[in-house]
Amino acid sequence: MRTGRSSPAAPFELVGRRVTLRTLRESDYEPWHEIRVRCRDWLVPWEPRPAGSPPAAEDRASFAARCAVRERERQVGSGYGFGIFVGPRLVGELTVSAIQRGPFQSASIGYWIDRDWAGQSLVPEAVVVALRFAFDMLGLHRVEVSIIPRNAASRRVAEKLDLRLEGISERYLEIDGKWEDHVRYAMTAEEWQLRRAELISGWLTGSEGLAT
Repeated sequence: MRTGRSSPAAPFELVGRRVTLRTLRESDYEPWHEIRVRCRDWLVPWEPRPAGSPPAAEDRASFAARCAVRERERQVGSGYGFGIFVGPRLVGELTVSAIQRGPFQSASIGYWIDRDWAGQSLVPEAVVVALRFAFDMLGLHRVEVSIIPRNAASRRVAEKLDLRLEGISERYLEIDGKWEDHVRYAMTAEEWQLRRAELISGWLTGSEGLAT
């Protein structure tokens, strides 16, 4: 697993079998924006947004500012934002966010993928890369993935990885202006240690996960 170069501004990378997670930079704007425009109806209905607020700005300046915020979060260890790449091509994003230390030692994982690349098990692979990072490198104790119950595509990611289902949190997060229930999946460090070899072999070094 590569974890970046010495310069604080250099890209930070985590490498899987087919995907690479890399911090986004301003030069990624054109492919990112192309996906966001083409897949707007696929992505925006699932994104956090208070009622009455417009969708997040997607101009170049806003994207550059967002990249800078992600870099500051990475530097202080409060969150990590990655583009999901297949070779040189950007196909989505994944975040390890809301990192809490102290007695909690937890984080949340969120993700989206280009509609044209969906259904190829790329996101489950990316999540395993992120889980390895969260538990083996960051030393976290718990990671969760929270999903709107009717978002079947996102739920399939958690189900393919057999993440533990914890239940439903009612009106958990404001999505596209509406307070939505969320199904919460989680994994603890103890569960990761029990399943680490299986998940890495199946998704990052072998072919088991690709067939599911």
